[in-house]
Amino acid sequence: MADKCSEGLLNGAVPGEQGKQEKSVKRGNWGNQIEFVLTSVGYAVGLGNVWRFPYLCYRNGGGAFMFPYFIMLVFCGIPLFFMELSFGQFASQGCLGVWRVSPMFKGVGYGMMVVSTYIGIYYNVVICIAFYYFFVSMTRVLPWTYCSNPWNTPDCVGVLDGNLSSRAALNITQLLNTTQKRTSPSEEYWRRYVLNLSDDIGNLGEVRLPLLGCLGVSWVVVFLCLIKGVKSSGKVVYFTATFPYVVLTILFVRGITLEGAVTGIMYYLTPQWDKILNAKVWGDAASQIFYSLGCAWGGLITMASYNKFNNNCYRDSIIISITNCATSVYAGFVIFSILGFMANHLGVDVSKVADHGPGLAFVAYPEALTLLPVSPLWSILFFFMLILLGLGTQFCLLETLVTAIVDEVGNEWIIRKKTFVTLGVAVAGFLLGVPLTTQAGIYWLLLMDNYAASFSLVVISCIMCVAIMYIYGHRNYFKDIEMMLGFPPPLFFQICWRFISPAIIFFILVFTVIQYRPISYNEYVYPTWAISIGFLMALSSVICIPIYAIYKVCRSEGDTLLERLKNATKASKDWGPALPEHRSGRYAPAFSPSTESHLEVQPLQPEKGQSEAAAASPVQGSNGSAHSQDSRL
Repeated sequence: MADKCSEGLLNGAVPGEQGKQEKSVKRGNWGNQIEFVLTSVGYAVGLGNVWRFPYLCYRNGGGAFMFPYFIMLVFCGIPLFFMELSFGQFASQGCLGVWRVSPMFKGVGYGMMVVSTYIGIYYNVVICIAFYYFFVSMTRVLPWTYCSNPWNTPDCVGVLDGNLSSRAALNITQLLNTTQKRTSPSEEYWRRYVLNLSDDIGNLGEVRLPLLGCLGVSWVVVFLCLIKGVKSSGKVVYFTATFPYVVLTILFVRGITLEGAVTGIMYYLTPQWDKILNAKVWGDAASQIFYSLGCAWGGLITMASYNKFNNNCYRDSIIISITNCATSVYAGFVIFSILGFMANHLGVDVSKVADHGPGLAFVAYPEALTLLPVSPLWSILFFFMLILLGLGTQFCLLETLVTAIVDEVGNEWIIRKKTFVTLGVAVAGFLLGVPLTTQAGIYWLLLMDNYAASFSLVVISCIMCVAIMYIYGHRNYFKDIEMMLGFPPPLFFQICWRFISPAIIFFILVFTVIQYRPISYNEYVYPTWAISIGFLMALSSVICIPIYAIYKVCRSEGDTLLERLKNATKASKDWGPALPEHRSGRYAPAFSPSTESHLEVQPLQPEKGQSEAAAASPVQGSNGSAHSQDSRL
């Protein structure tokens, strides 16, 4: 790219454009296309693929759930994924800079930043818990195997405990019926030792020092992998994005060889067609596709902004989306083969041992691991997989925030100091995550997960579709994509973007409101004040949109409100491709013929060319002058 920069200057580029081209070089690009694809796969494939999809699948009709799931993937997931990738790639800007397309909607970008901040804070806490389990698994006997530990209660019943083996003739189901308060050793280890759970969300108690240390480790790992931006993270993802599939395959091969594994897999896949007419099944399918792909987080726009201008993001969006959903299905086989074995061992139905969220990752699955030969080995592999899945998403969340800050400030100093910006964001994330390592931390983590990144994402995504398709104009956007890729978006995507995807997003929003239930954690019901805080977190990202819109309208030129609205929604003069070599057609600066002739002979008359080029630099074209664009870039 540096060669292209110097070549452009020799061909008579305006001196003002030199800074722009150098800035694009300094901003960085992916080393190759594989790095972008792997990073995007790591971003989309996260912890939700392991603990949320399998749970939704068996709760909503098993194999029947696959039908609405794949329909939502085709009509909502892939189109939205393609829209965000093409949006960021065309402008080579993060989630704030891209809104030069319609400045009044820049609040959507700020909303994405707020959402990414919330998710980044609690997501790394989940990673730190996985780190903790990874470290404690390095022992001969997993600490949650037996009920003979100081933290266990008389209600603890372990399948491997001596007192249970002596009563082997007693059916485990009868034992569970007589022991109404039966708790497993893995559950008591999770609640009473790892979390040392308090009785209320307001009772923070003490900071769990082992978790605090692991939180520091996880943030240090994330920072070191992003220390040079995409140049360093692009190399790390070769491992973090691919190795989880190796672990999944190892666990899958081990799982299907266990007794009872077929029962678990059949429970996972057997269609219950009577549920397919239930609106809740379709709502869950749409929500899972939407949240799993990471739409409206800002990460997709950020990752695509480091692509080369002519990269085929249409192809990438299909590959990454299908890979993400296939991973979810594959993870379901792994999880339910183990849970089927566990159900067979306990003599209970699969539905009695399956759970979702932290309950699956840190209670049910660890308990199943204790039943396997050489259980510490499988535990290390499983939690190492969780760490890698989490880090792949966390890289993009942090890079989204850093890129938005650097692009927004845009001067040479902050570009050179991007590493310190990354460090500052990492330190802030660590400090804000400290309360989540207290005895009430899991309550706050689930509160943030359920409210901070739920319906607000749907609202943000819906407004983004409307702003691009109906404010900026679908014809303009289709021409932009044709200019970038060499072909317009297929007719199917045009229809989805304009009609089908916004309708599905609106359906998700209505479904979320209708199906709303106050959050609870096991038997603990959240108090009203905590739920109010949850709603405030959700509104804090959405409220950015109207606040910034009002601010922009008030600052826009015009004598009437209508004129101000038109000016606030009109694309900025510096909207378009970042590099001058790509600013052709309606984005080309409007130079006069005489000016162009002088620019062409600049190498033969350098002094004359430089003086006339300097004189020509303030000239504004239909999409803005090179000078105005350089000052922003």
